Amino acid sequence: MKSEYDFSKSKPNPYAKKLKKQITIRLDEETINYFKKIATEKEIPYQSLINLYLKDCAKAQKQVLIEWV
Repeated sequence: MKSEYDFSKSKPNPYAKKLKKQITIRLDEETINYFKKIATEKEIPYQSLINLYLKDCAKAQKQVLIEWV
């Protein structure tokens, strides 16, 4: 490994804007268990499954029905 590297001719990462952003989100344990069960069946990480589901909702512009009981 070199002791120094020359980055003077480097370019910004063109994919940087497409990277996922880490956040903190509070979910009910029941919701997490639901997605974990499906993720296990589909053999994908549950956080990826949640992301895919939310991405699909956003793409389809699904509206949330909020009813307070």
